[in-house]
Amino acid sequence: MIDLRLLREDPDRVRASQRARGEDVALVDALLSADERRRSSGVRFDELRSEQKALGKLIPKATPEERAELLQKAEQLKTDVKAAEAEQNEADETAKRLLLQLGNIVHTDVPVGGEEDFVVLETHGTIRDFAAEGFEPKDHLELGEALGAIDVERGAKVSGSRFYYLTGVGALLELALVNAAIAQATEAGFIPMLTPALVRPRAMEGTGFLGQAAENVYHLEKDDYYLVGTSEVPLAAYHMDEIIDADKLPLRYAGFSPCFRREAGTYGKDTRGIFRVHQFDKVEMFSYVAPEDAENEHKRLLDWEKQWLTGLELPFQVIDVATGDLGSSASRKFDCEAWIPTQGKYRELTSASNCDSFQARRLSVRMRDEQGGKKTVKPLATLNGTLCAVPRTIVAILENHQLPDGSVRVPEMLRPYLGGREVLEPIAK
Repeated sequence: MIDLRLLREDPDRVRASQRARGEDVALVDALLSADERRRSSGVRFDELRSEQKALGKLIPKATPEERAELLQKAEQLKTDVKAAEAEQNEADETAKRLLLQLGNIVHTDVPVGGEEDFVVLETHGTIRDFAAEGFEPKDHLELGEALGAIDVERGAKVSGSRFYYLTGVGALLELALVNAAIAQATEAGFIPMLTPALVRPRAMEGTGFLGQAAENVYHLEKDDYYLVGTSEVPLAAYHMDEIIDADKLPLRYAGFSPCFRREAGTYGKDTRGIFRVHQFDKVEMFSYVAPEDAENEHKRLLDWEKQWLTGLELPFQVIDVATGDLGSSASRKFDCEAWIPTQGKYRELTSASNCDSFQARRLSVRMRDEQGGKKTVKPLATLNGTLCAVPRTIVAILENHQLPDGSVRVPEMLRPYLGGREVLEPIAK
Protein backbone atom coordinates (compact mmCIF):
# COMPACT_ATOMS: atom_id res chain seq x y z
CA MET A 1 0.00 0.00 0.00
CA ILE A 2 1.09 3.59 -0.41
CA ASP A 3 2.17 5.88 2.41
CA LEU A 4 -0.92 7.68 3.77
CA ARG A 5 1.20 10.77 4.39
CA LEU A 6 1.75 11.03 0.64
CA LEU A 7 -1.99 10.81 0.06
CA ARG A 8 -2.67 13.59 2.59
CA GLU A 9 0.15 15.87 1.45
CA ASP A 10 -0.02 15.35 -2.32
CA PRO A 11 -3.37 13.85 -3.35
CA ASP A 12 -2.97 15.21 -6.89
CA ARG A 13 0.05 12.96 -7.43
CA VAL A 14 -1.98 9.95 -6.34
CA ARG A 15 -4.86 11.00 -8.61
CA ALA A 16 -2.44 11.37 -11.53
CA SER A 17 -1.05 7.90 -10.86
CA GLN A 18 -4.51 6.34 -10.80
CA ARG A 19 -5.42 8.18 -14.01
CA ALA A 20 -2.24 6.97 -15.74
CA ARG A 21 -3.00 3.39 -14.70
CA GLY A 22 -6.53 3.68 -16.09
CA GLU A 23 -7.87 3.05 -12.59
CA ASP A 24 -10.65 4.75 -10.60
CA VAL A 25 -9.56 8.30 -9.64
CA ALA A 26 -12.63 8.72 -7.36
CA LEU A 27 -11.06 6.12 -5.08
CA VAL A 28 -8.54 8.76 -3.96
CA ASP A 29 -11.22 11.14 -2.69
CA ALA A 30 -13.17 8.32 -1.06
CA LEU A 31 -10.00 7.28 0.78
CA LEU A 32 -9.23 10.86 1.81
CA SER A 33 -12.74 11.18 3.23
CA ALA A 34 -12.48 7.87 5.12
CA ASP A 35 -9.06 8.84 6.47
CA GLU A 36 -10.40 12.18 7.71
CA ARG A 37 -13.36 10.46 9.38
CA ARG A 38 -11.01 7.96 11.01
CA ARG A 39 -8.80 10.69 12.42
CA SER A 40 -11.65 12.96 13.56
CA SER A 41 -13.54 10.07 15.18
CA GLY A 42 -10.30 9.04 16.87
CA VAL A 43 -9.91 12.51 18.33
CA ARG A 44 -13.55 12.46 19.44
CA PHE A 45 -13.07 9.04 21.07
CA ASP A 46 -9.93 10.17 22.93
CA GLU A 47 -11.67 13.31 24.21
CA LEU A 48 -14.67 11.35 25.48
CA ARG A 49 -12.47 8.71 27.14
CA SER A 50 -10.47 11.44 28.84
CA GLU A 51 -13.67 13.06 30.09
CA GLN A 52 -14.94 9.65 31.25
CA LYS A 53 -11.77 8.99 33.26
CA ALA A 54 -11.87 12.44 34.84
CA LEU A 55 -15.51 11.93 35.79
CA GLY A 56 -14.69 8.55 37.31
CA LYS A 57 -12.27 10.26 39.69
CA LEU A 58 -14.90 12.82 40.77
CA ILE A 59 -17.68 10.38 41.65
CA PRO A 60 -16.08 8.88 44.82
CA LYS A 61 -15.47 12.38 46.17
CA ALA A 62 -18.93 13.78 45.35
CA THR A 63 -21.69 14.46 47.87
CA PRO A 64 -24.79 12.26 47.71
CA GLU A 65 -26.65 15.04 45.89
CA GLU A 66 -23.83 15.48 43.30
CA ARG A 67 -23.25 11.76 42.86
CA ALA A 68 -26.68 11.11 41.29
CA GLU A 69 -26.09 13.79 38.67
CA LEU A 70 -22.54 12.55 38.00
CA LEU A 71 -23.69 8.94 37.64
CA GLN A 72 -26.32 10.02 35.12
CA LYS A 73 -23.65 11.89 33.17
CA ALA A 74 -21.34 8.86 33.37
CA GLU A 75 -24.03 6.68 31.79
CA GLN A 76 -24.39 9.13 28.93
CA LEU A 77 -20.62 9.27 28.48
CA LYS A 78 -20.49 5.48 28.39
CA THR A 79 -23.00 5.49 25.53
CA ASP A 80 -21.13 8.27 23.70
CA VAL A 81 -17.76 6.49 24.08
CA LYS A 82 -19.17 3.29 22.61
CA ALA A 83 -20.67 5.20 19.69
CA ALA A 84 -17.41 7.06 19.05
CA GLU A 85 -15.45 3.82 19.19
CA ALA A 86 -17.82 2.15 16.73
CA GLU A 87 -17.55 5.12 14.37
CA GLN A 88 -13.75 5.06 14.63
CA ASN A 89 -13.61 1.31 13.91
CA GLU A 90 -15.98 1.63 10.96
CA ALA A 91 -13.98 4.50 9.46
CA ASP A 92 -10.73 2.59 10.06
CA GLU A 93 -12.03 -0.52 8.29
CA THR A 94 -13.31 1.57 5.38
CA ALA A 95 -9.97 3.36 5.04
CA LYS A 96 -8.03 0.08 5.13
CA ARG A 97 -10.32 -1.50 2.53
CA LEU A 98 -9.98 1.46 0.18
CA LEU A 99 -6.23 1.69 0.73
CA LEU A 100 -5.81 -1.94 -0.36
CA GLN A 101 -7.59 -1.11 -3.62
CA LEU A 102 -5.17 1.68 -4.51
CA GLY A 103 -2.30 0.81 -6.84
CA ASN A 104 1.32 1.79 -6.28
CA ILE A 105 2.41 5.27 -7.37
CA VAL A 106 3.85 4.95 -10.87
CA HIS A 107 7.39 6.18 -11.46
CA THR A 108 7.56 9.53 -13.26
CA ASP A 109 9.57 8.02 -16.15
CA VAL A 110 7.05 5.30 -16.98
CA PRO A 111 5.42 5.80 -20.43
CA VAL A 112 1.71 6.56 -20.15
CA GLY A 113 -0.74 4.33 -21.98
CA GLY A 114 -1.92 0.78 -22.47
CA GLU A 115 -0.35 -2.55 -23.39
CA GLU A 116 0.94 -1.35 -26.77
CA ASP A 117 2.37 1.96 -25.52
CA PHE A 118 5.63 0.55 -24.15
CA VAL A 119 8.97 2.12 -25.05
CA VAL A 120 11.80 -0.02 -26.46
CA LEU A 121 14.95 0.75 -24.46
CA GLU A 122 17.45 -1.73 -25.94
CA THR A 123 17.74 -4.43 -28.61
CA HIS A 124 20.20 -7.32 -28.35
CA GLY A 125 21.30 -10.13 -30.65
CA THR A 126 20.68 -10.81 -34.33
CA ILE A 127 17.45 -12.17 -35.74
CA ARG A 128 18.13 -15.14 -38.01
CA ASP A 129 17.24 -14.89 -41.69
CA PHE A 130 15.78 -18.35 -42.26
CA ALA A 131 15.01 -17.58 -45.91
CA ALA A 132 18.68 -16.84 -46.51
CA GLU A 133 19.50 -20.15 -44.82
CA GLY A 134 17.17 -21.90 -47.23
CA PHE A 135 14.41 -23.28 -45.02
CA GLU A 136 11.11 -22.34 -43.40
CA PRO A 137 11.26 -22.34 -39.58
CA LYS A 138 8.95 -24.73 -37.75
CA ASP A 139 7.08 -23.61 -34.66
CA HIS A 140 8.00 -24.88 -31.20
CA LEU A 141 5.18 -27.43 -31.02
CA GLU A 142 6.09 -29.11 -34.31
CA LEU A 143 9.73 -29.17 -33.25
CA GLY A 144 8.90 -30.35 -29.72
CA GLU A 145 6.69 -33.19 -30.92
CA ALA A 146 9.32 -34.37 -33.40
CA LEU A 147 11.92 -34.31 -30.62
CA GLY A 148 9.63 -36.26 -28.30
CA ALA A 149 9.88 -33.28 -25.94
CA ILE A 150 6.33 -31.88 -25.74
CA ASP A 151 3.00 -33.69 -25.51
CA VAL A 152 -0.01 -31.35 -25.41
CA GLU A 153 -2.56 -33.94 -26.58
CA ARG A 154 -2.15 -36.08 -23.50
CA GLY A 155 -1.87 -32.96 -21.36
CA ALA A 156 -5.32 -31.92 -22.62
CA LYS A 157 -6.66 -35.47 -22.16
CA VAL A 158 -5.56 -35.57 -18.54
CA SER A 159 -6.02 -31.96 -17.40
CA GLY A 160 -7.72 -29.97 -20.15
CA SER A 161 -6.60 -27.19 -22.46
CA ARG A 162 -3.39 -25.26 -21.75
CA PHE A 163 -1.79 -28.22 -19.96
CA TYR A 164 1.10 -30.28 -21.29
CA TYR A 165 3.74 -32.89 -20.61
CA LEU A 166 7.46 -32.31 -21.07
CA THR A 167 8.93 -35.68 -22.00
CA GLY A 168 12.40 -37.05 -22.74
CA VAL A 169 14.72 -34.24 -23.82
CA GLY A 170 11.94 -31.76 -23.03
CA ALA A 171 12.06 -32.73 -19.36
CA LEU A 172 15.87 -32.71 -19.45
CA LEU A 173 15.81 -29.26 -21.06
CA GLU A 174 13.63 -27.91 -18.25
CA LEU A 175 15.95 -29.33 -15.60
CA ALA A 176 18.95 -27.90 -17.43
CA LEU A 177 17.35 -24.45 -17.58
CA VAL A 178 16.39 -24.50 -13.91
CA ASN A 179 19.84 -25.63 -12.80
CA ALA A 180 21.58 -23.08 -15.02
CA ALA A 181 19.32 -20.28 -13.77
CA ILE A 182 19.86 -21.20 -10.12
CA ALA A 183 23.62 -21.42 -10.75
CA GLN A 184 23.69 -17.91 -12.24
CA ALA A 185 21.55 -16.51 -9.44
CA THR A 186 23.67 -18.18 -6.75
CA GLU A 187 26.84 -16.81 -8.31
CA ALA A 188 25.25 -13.33 -8.19
CA GLY A 189 24.63 -13.70 -4.44
CA PHE A 190 21.04 -14.94 -4.36
CA ILE A 191 20.04 -17.56 -1.79
CA PRO A 192 18.29 -20.45 -3.61
CA MET A 193 14.83 -21.24 -2.24
CA LEU A 194 12.21 -23.91 -2.84
CA THR A 195 8.98 -22.19 -1.89
CA PRO A 196 5.40 -23.24 -1.01
CA ALA A 197 2.90 -23.32 -3.85
CA LEU A 198 -0.04 -22.83 -1.46
CA VAL A 199 -0.31 -19.64 0.58
CA ARG A 200 -2.77 -18.05 2.98
CA PRO A 201 -4.93 -15.09 1.93
CA ARG A 202 -2.76 -12.49 3.66
CA ALA A 203 0.31 -13.49 1.66
CA MET A 204 -1.59 -13.26 -1.63
CA GLU A 205 -3.30 -9.99 -0.70
CA GLY A 206 -0.09 -8.54 0.72
CA THR A 207 1.74 -8.92 -2.56
CA GLY A 208 -1.12 -7.31 -4.48
CA PHE A 209 -2.54 -10.33 -6.31
CA LEU A 210 -6.10 -10.13 -5.00
CA GLY A 211 -6.86 -6.83 -6.70
CA GLN A 212 -6.79 -6.47 -10.48
CA ALA A 213 -5.03 -9.88 -10.82
CA ALA A 214 -7.59 -11.81 -8.74
CA GLU A 215 -9.34 -13.27 -11.79
CA ASN A 216 -6.17 -15.20 -12.66
CA VAL A 217 -5.70 -16.71 -9.21
CA TYR A 218 -6.76 -20.24 -8.25
CA HIS A 219 -8.48 -20.34 -4.85
CA LEU A 220 -9.09 -23.51 -2.85
CA GLU A 221 -12.25 -22.37 -1.06
CA LYS A 222 -12.59 -25.35 1.29
CA ASP A 223 -9.17 -24.71 2.85
CA ASP A 224 -8.92 -20.96 2.05
CA TYR A 225 -5.56 -21.37 0.37
CA TYR A 226 -4.34 -19.83 -2.87
CA LEU A 227 -2.16 -21.45 -5.53
CA VAL A 228 0.64 -19.03 -6.34
CA GLY A 229 1.09 -17.64 -9.83
CA THR A 230 4.72 -16.86 -9.03
CA SER A 231 7.15 -17.55 -6.19
CA GLU A 232 7.21 -13.76 -5.73
CA VAL A 233 4.27 -14.32 -3.36
CA PRO A 234 5.93 -16.67 -0.82
CA LEU A 235 9.24 -14.82 -1.18
CA ALA A 236 7.61 -11.45 -0.39
CA ALA A 237 5.80 -12.98 2.59
CA TYR A 238 8.91 -14.80 3.85
CA HIS A 239 9.82 -11.89 6.16
CA MET A 240 6.21 -10.86 6.89
CA ASP A 241 5.83 -9.10 10.27
CA GLU A 242 9.60 -8.93 10.74
CA ILE A 243 12.09 -6.10 11.31
CA ILE A 244 15.39 -6.55 9.44
CA ASP A 245 18.56 -4.74 10.48
CA ALA A 246 19.81 -2.41 7.76
CA ASP A 247 23.28 -3.96 7.77
CA LYS A 248 21.76 -7.26 6.59
CA LEU A 249 20.41 -5.66 3.42
CA PRO A 250 20.20 -6.37 0.59
CA LEU A 251 18.63 -9.78 1.04
CA ARG A 252 18.32 -11.63 -2.27
CA TYR A 253 16.47 -14.90 -2.87
CA ALA A 254 16.07 -17.03 -6.00
CA GLY A 255 12.86 -19.03 -5.72
CA PHE A 256 11.93 -22.07 -7.78
CA SER A 257 8.30 -23.13 -7.77
CA PRO A 258 5.39 -24.34 -9.86
CA CYS A 259 3.13 -21.47 -10.90
CA PHE A 260 -0.62 -21.58 -11.57
CA ARG A 261 -2.62 -19.04 -13.58
CA ARG A 262 -6.18 -19.12 -14.86
CA GLU A 263 -5.24 -17.01 -17.91
CA ALA A 264 -8.66 -15.37 -17.69
CA GLY A 265 -9.44 -13.02 -20.54
CA THR A 266 -7.04 -14.76 -22.95
CA TYR A 267 -9.57 -16.89 -24.82
CA GLY A 268 -8.19 -17.58 -28.28
CA LYS A 269 -4.73 -16.21 -27.49
CA ASP A 270 -1.66 -18.44 -27.80
CA THR A 271 -3.73 -21.61 -27.78
CA ARG A 272 -1.16 -23.60 -29.73
CA GLY A 273 1.70 -25.18 -27.84
CA ILE A 274 3.08 -24.17 -24.45
CA PHE A 275 3.55 -20.42 -24.64
CA ARG A 276 0.51 -19.59 -22.48
CA VAL A 277 -0.42 -22.34 -20.02
CA HIS A 278 -2.15 -22.85 -16.67
CA GLN A 279 0.79 -24.49 -14.90
CA PHE A 280 4.52 -23.94 -15.37
CA ASP A 281 7.77 -23.80 -13.43
CA LYS A 282 9.77 -20.63 -12.90
CA VAL A 283 12.93 -19.31 -11.28
CA GLU A 284 12.24 -15.90 -9.72
CA MET A 285 14.67 -13.39 -8.25
CA PHE A 286 13.47 -11.39 -5.24
CA SER A 287 15.23 -8.57 -3.39
CA TYR A 288 14.71 -6.76 -0.09
CA VAL A 289 16.61 -3.46 -0.10
CA ALA A 290 16.67 -0.05 1.56
CA PRO A 291 14.19 2.26 -0.24
CA GLU A 292 16.96 4.57 -1.44
CA ASP A 293 18.63 1.63 -3.26
CA ALA A 294 15.49 0.37 -5.01
CA GLU A 295 16.10 2.00 -8.40
CA ASN A 296 19.67 0.74 -8.58
CA GLU A 297 18.53 -2.76 -7.59
CA HIS A 298 15.92 -2.60 -10.35
CA LYS A 299 18.68 -2.01 -12.89
CA ARG A 300 20.73 -4.83 -11.39
CA LEU A 301 17.82 -7.27 -11.74
CA LEU A 302 17.43 -6.24 -15.37
CA ASP A 303 21.17 -6.73 -15.97
CA TRP A 304 20.98 -10.29 -14.58
CA GLU A 305 18.05 -11.04 -16.89
CA LYS A 306 19.96 -9.65 -19.88
CA GLN A 307 22.95 -11.79 -18.90
CA TRP A 308 20.69 -14.86 -18.83
CA LEU A 309 19.09 -14.27 -22.24
CA THR A 310 22.46 -13.40 -23.80
CA GLY A 311 23.85 -16.67 -22.43
CA LEU A 312 20.98 -18.52 -24.11
CA GLU A 313 21.98 -16.77 -27.38
CA LEU A 314 18.49 -15.37 -27.92
CA PRO A 315 17.73 -12.12 -29.76
CA PHE A 316 15.66 -9.91 -27.44
CA GLN A 317 14.53 -6.39 -26.68
CA VAL A 318 14.06 -4.55 -23.38
CA ILE A 319 10.90 -2.50 -22.95
CA ASP A 320 9.70 0.02 -20.40
CA VAL A 321 6.15 -1.19 -19.69
CA ALA A 322 3.43 1.47 -19.93
CA THR A 323 1.36 2.60 -16.94
CA GLY A 324 -1.83 0.78 -17.96
CA ASP A 325 0.00 -2.54 -18.19
CA LEU A 326 1.68 -2.42 -14.78
CA GLY A 327 0.59 -4.74 -12.01
CA SER A 328 -0.89 -2.94 -9.01
CA SER A 329 2.28 -3.46 -6.93
CA ALA A 330 4.83 -2.19 -9.44
CA SER A 331 5.88 1.43 -9.75
CA ARG A 332 7.93 0.53 -12.83
CA LYS A 333 8.54 -2.64 -14.82
CA PHE A 334 11.04 -3.64 -17.47
CA ASP A 335 10.28 -6.64 -19.70
CA CYS A 336 12.76 -8.61 -21.78
CA GLU A 337 11.04 -9.93 -24.89
CA ALA A 338 12.64 -12.67 -26.99
CA TRP A 339 12.15 -12.92 -30.74
CA ILE A 340 9.83 -15.78 -31.72
CA PRO A 341 10.53 -16.54 -35.42
CA THR A 342 7.22 -18.18 -36.39
CA GLN A 343 5.26 -15.35 -34.77
CA GLY A 344 7.46 -12.69 -36.33
CA LYS A 345 7.55 -10.63 -33.14
CA TYR A 346 9.08 -10.24 -29.71
CA ARG A 347 7.28 -11.88 -26.80
CA GLU A 348 7.78 -11.45 -23.05
CA LEU A 349 10.19 -13.91 -21.44
CA THR A 350 11.29 -12.09 -18.30
CA SER A 351 10.25 -9.05 -16.29
CA ALA A 352 11.74 -6.96 -13.49
CA SER A 353 9.50 -4.89 -11.21
CA ASN A 354 10.26 -2.25 -8.62
CA CYS A 355 7.54 -2.32 -5.96
CA ASP A 356 9.18 0.29 -3.69
CA SER A 357 7.65 -0.06 -0.19
CA PHE A 358 4.18 -1.02 -1.50
CA GLN A 359 4.33 -4.73 -0.64
CA ALA A 360 6.43 -4.20 2.49
CA ARG A 361 3.76 -1.92 3.99
CA ARG A 362 1.01 -4.45 3.30
CA LEU A 363 3.06 -7.33 4.73
CA SER A 364 4.62 -5.31 7.58
CA VAL A 365 8.22 -5.96 6.54
CA ARG A 366 10.41 -3.21 8.02
CA MET A 367 14.05 -2.30 8.43
CA ARG A 368 15.86 -0.96 11.48
CA ASP A 369 18.37 1.78 10.69
CA GLU A 370 20.42 4.29 12.63
CA GLN A 371 20.64 7.90 11.45
CA GLY A 372 22.41 10.62 13.40
CA GLY A 373 22.73 8.34 16.41
CA LYS A 374 18.97 7.70 16.43
CA LYS A 375 17.44 4.33 15.58
CA THR A 376 14.50 4.33 13.16
CA VAL A 377 12.15 1.63 11.90
CA LYS A 378 10.58 2.04 8.47
CA PRO A 379 9.25 -0.05 5.57
CA LEU A 380 11.92 -1.34 3.21
CA ALA A 381 11.57 -1.88 -0.56
CA THR A 382 10.92 -5.11 -2.46
CA LEU A 383 11.69 -5.97 -6.08
CA ASN A 384 11.18 -9.05 -8.22
CA GLY A 385 12.53 -10.31 -11.50
CA THR A 386 11.75 -13.41 -13.54
CA LEU A 387 14.93 -15.19 -14.50
CA CYS A 388 13.48 -18.23 -16.25
CA ALA A 389 9.82 -18.94 -17.00
CA VAL A 390 10.48 -22.43 -18.31
CA PRO A 391 7.87 -23.07 -21.06
CA ARG A 392 8.33 -19.72 -22.79
CA THR A 393 12.10 -20.11 -22.61
CA ILE A 394 11.82 -23.54 -24.22
CA VAL A 395 9.65 -22.01 -26.96
CA ALA A 396 12.32 -19.39 -27.69
CA ILE A 397 15.20 -21.88 -27.63
CA LEU A 398 13.52 -24.41 -29.93
CA GLU A 399 12.48 -21.84 -32.51
CA ASN A 400 15.63 -19.71 -32.54
CA HIS A 401 18.14 -22.58 -32.50
CA GLN A 402 16.42 -25.00 -34.87
CA LEU A 403 18.32 -26.58 -37.75
CA PRO A 404 17.02 -27.55 -41.22
CA ASP A 405 16.62 -31.25 -40.31
CA GLY A 406 14.38 -30.45 -37.30
CA SER A 407 17.12 -30.84 -34.72
CA VAL A 408 17.89 -28.01 -32.29
CA ARG A 409 21.32 -26.65 -31.40
CA VAL A 410 21.90 -26.43 -27.64
CA PRO A 411 23.30 -23.05 -26.47
CA GLU A 412 26.81 -23.52 -25.08
CA MET A 413 25.73 -22.28 -21.65
CA LEU A 414 23.28 -25.19 -21.28
CA ARG A 415 25.51 -27.99 -22.55
CA PRO A 416 27.10 -28.82 -19.17
CA TYR A 417 23.58 -29.28 -17.77
CA LEU A 418 22.58 -31.61 -20.62
CA GLY A 419 25.43 -34.06 -20.35
CA GLY A 420 27.45 -32.24 -22.97
CA ARG A 421 24.80 -32.52 -25.70
CA GLU A 422 25.36 -30.07 -28.52
CA VAL A 423 22.19 -30.90 -30.45
CA LEU A 424 18.70 -32.16 -29.59
CA GLU A 425 17.70 -34.61 -32.33
CA PRO A 426 14.28 -35.81 -33.52
CA ILE A 427 13.18 -39.30 -32.58
CA ALA A 428 13.83 -41.81 -35.35
CA LYS A 429 10.60 -43.12 -36.83
